[in-house]
Amino acid sequence: MKSRRPYLLRAMHEWISESDCTPHIVVDAGIAGVEVPLQYVRDGKIVLNVSWNATAHLKLGNDELSFSGRFGGVGMTVRVPVDAVLAIYARETGQGMIFTDDEARSGPDAPKEPPPPEPAPKGGGRRATLKVVK
Repeated sequence: MKSRRPYLLRAMHEWISESDCTPHIVVDAGIAGVEVPLQYVRDGKIVLNVSWNATAHLKLGNDELSFSGRFGGVGMTVRVPVDAVLAIYARETGQGMIFTDDEARSGPDAPKEPPPPEPAPKGGGRRATLKVVK
């Protein structure tokens, strides 16, 4: 049976976007095939804004997520295998989904829990948080 992850990722992206929120993903930068700006990787993870406004040519495929974006004013094409996406959440509310490693990856190097989301911008708003829902 095919992995549910790409379908859930697309559904969550659509729901967050249609709720007028900003979708962010947490990516395990150590997975083979991940192409992200390495200067923004912290503790092996990177948080990416995957909103329609922040990306160009965003593709949420069954095998990989890709887009063109600007990092520090420099354009770059980003490629992320779907299995490297640990979570997707709305920056404004922290609501989203954590993907467990039991579906796509297993073993001693599989992540146990994604890092907390990046804080909301200074000057107002609540700090985004993820909650594990079982």
